[in-house]
Amino acid sequence: MTNLRDRARELRREVTALAIASRDPRTPWYAKAVVLVTVGLAVSPIDPIPDFVPVLGYADDLLFVPAGAYLARRWIPDDALTEARAEAETRQEQGDGGAIGWLAALLVVAGWLLAGYALWRFFA
Repeated sequence: MTNLRDRARELRREVTALAIASRDPRTPWYAKAVVLVTVGLAVSPIDPIPDFVPVLGYADDLLFVPAGAYLARRWIPDDALTEARAEAETRQEQGDGGAIGWLAALLVVAGWLLAGYALWRFFA
């Protein structure tokens, strides 16, 4: 159980580092967009593909989030990512590990509401 707890802590630190690095001016816009979508998928309570759908239901959790994190890490400059990881480590040691706060949660909810409204207008 300790190994699982350590991996979860490491994943949280990496997601926090990506969120911090996405605010860096050296990070290109396309990397920022990938981080936004990846973090949105990771923290969203609503899955684009529900988990009860066989095989595809876990595709967003098992494929899209790691692929997005991989792309973001490749596109973010090394020095910006190194600084962001150091800041994420400091935040985690201080007990303030969450870069994903209320504002990010509100943005995710607003995105889902906007998508729902667009679908409703399209089919109505």
